[in-house]
Amino acid sequence: MTIRALVAALGSTALLVGLSACGSPSEAASPTEGQAQPMQADTVRTRDLWVKAVDGGMSAGFGRLTNTGSADVVLTSTASNISSDMELHVTGPDEEGQMVMSPHEAGFLIAPGDTLVLEPGGDHLMFMEVQKPVGPGDTVDLTLTFEDGSAVDVTAPAKDFTGADEEYVPGTHE
Repeated sequence: MTIRALVAALGSTALLVGLSACGSPSEAASPTEGQAQPMQADTVRTRDLWVKAVDGGMSAGFGRLTNTGSADVVLTSTASNISSDMELHVTGPDEEGQMVMSPHEAGFLIAPGDTLVLEPGGDHLMFMEVQKPVGPGDTVDLTLTFEDGSAVDVTAPAKDFTGADEEYVPGTHE
């Protein structure tokens, strides 16, 4: 056997061994029987989190939550060190076209690969009863809890912000 034929044979063998070890993409992406899915909190990445600075009363939290996993995740609640009452809020027009905020009891669904954008004038985390002043540059501790009971602790800086003059839907909150 010539050297050229030997090198070609070895290269073909290595290629076949490498391909057989890889398996199909669907096998690699799906968990094996009995293997648990990762907790929802483990697949969510946060970015650009911030909280509106306030002296008291109400405030809101904003940022981006990206689902890096292969299954839907649902943010169901949040808690904070500055407020004893928090809600997930959606913002949209009422019957007269006025922008209003209302609690979103079902939670925020984030599909695999998607990003939930929490922003002024849109969906956000609502601090209903801020218990102490939060100034620009202060940090706010948040716990984000997901449908499967998993949670992630994050920290967000407070920033000055004026705008997003939404109103509450009458009767949705005292």
